[in-house]
Amino acid sequence: MARRNPLDDFTRGRMIEKLEEGRTVTSVAAEFGINKSVVSRAWKAFQTTGAAVKKVGGGRPRTTTAGDDRYIILQAKRGRRQSASVIAQQLSTATGRQVSRFTVARRLHKGGLFSRRPKRCLPLKVDHPRHRLQWCRGHKNWTTVKESCPLYG
Repeated sequence: MARRNPLDDFTRGRMIEKLEEGRTVTSVAAEFGINKSVVSRAWKAFQTTGAAVKKVGGGRPRTTTAGDDRYIILQAKRGRRQSASVIAQQLSTATGRQVSRFTVARRLHKGGLFSRRPKRCLPLKVDHPRHRLQWCRGHKNWTTVKESCPLYG
């Protein structure tokens, strides 16, 4: 895949000047050492807009600011076991903007924090480890299990 280096406004302006002088797109591209499709697109954009500068900002606007992103990461570091949906609720109460849990997960991922899903498991009661130990001691020898079990008899 080709590497893309954006043109600065000064170079773009010099290209437009040379094209306005009457030079061909191919000769301008050869002089600047870039592909002629880049020169052609810049020339076409200049003819339609009348400006040599590139348009700033494209795409969907972000729902969170840089401060919100820092807040999300800070909340995740403070409460290590919090899920992304809980952090999203905290952010909405703090700032008043609604943010989805997927957005929070993306911001955490960008900050180097991963896996914000709560683990669901039953907590063990006090006597559970004792019962497990008794069962393990009773089933230590497989031959005694076979003899005592009616399925193997």
